[in-house]
Amino acid sequence: MFHTMVAWLLEMIGTLGYPGIFLLMAVESSIIPFPSEVVMPPAGYLIFQGKMNPCLVVLAGGLGSLAGAYANYYGALCLGRPLLLQYGRFVGLAELKLEKAEHFFRKHGEISTFIGRLLPVIRQLISVPAGLARMNHARFAFYTALGASLWCAVLAWIGYLIGDNQQLIMQMSRQALVWVLLSSLVLVVIYIRRQRRSGSKA
Repeated sequence: MFHTMVAWLLEMIGTLGYPGIFLLMAVESSIIPFPSEVVMPPAGYLIFQGKMNPCLVVLAGGLGSLAGAYANYYGALCLGRPLLLQYGRFVGLAELKLEKAEHFFRKHGEISTFIGRLLPVIRQLISVPAGLARMNHARFAFYTALGASLWCAVLAWIGYLIGDNQQLIMQMSRQALVWVLLSSLVLVVIYIRRQRRSGSKA
């Protein structure tokens, strides 16, 4: 079944081109569960075949991810807070906790958004607190596009190297995710240390 899906994706991306990548990654970046691991590697395989440009593939993937992220951002901005204030008490989310979460994201939104775009599941959800905290649009767009484009580039590179061997693609995607997690952990540690140094100087 997975092989059939990838074959369909190859055909779809080959037919629709970069708009197809944009559309699929927009879906993947929204609340609809659609893994990027089955979108970008086929595009990388088409790069290997000389049918697509690597820069445009990553650009289309990054912009599509940004479009999907903004759907979640505006959903949380327009509907999220009223719903949470009304029903949050049923799941232990009082207004005070919501305000603390919003304060945290206002202070650390950039690093949270960037790293969140690199992690599975979280990449679909990270736009929600950004919308709730009314994160600056320029910063939200920049860090979302940066993290999403980096992940798209990694997956496209895997597809370029491996081709259409789906078993190896999933294996290498998992290995890449491990390295991404380790790199994110290092980045968080560096960020915390810099924050502490800035606080001590202040």
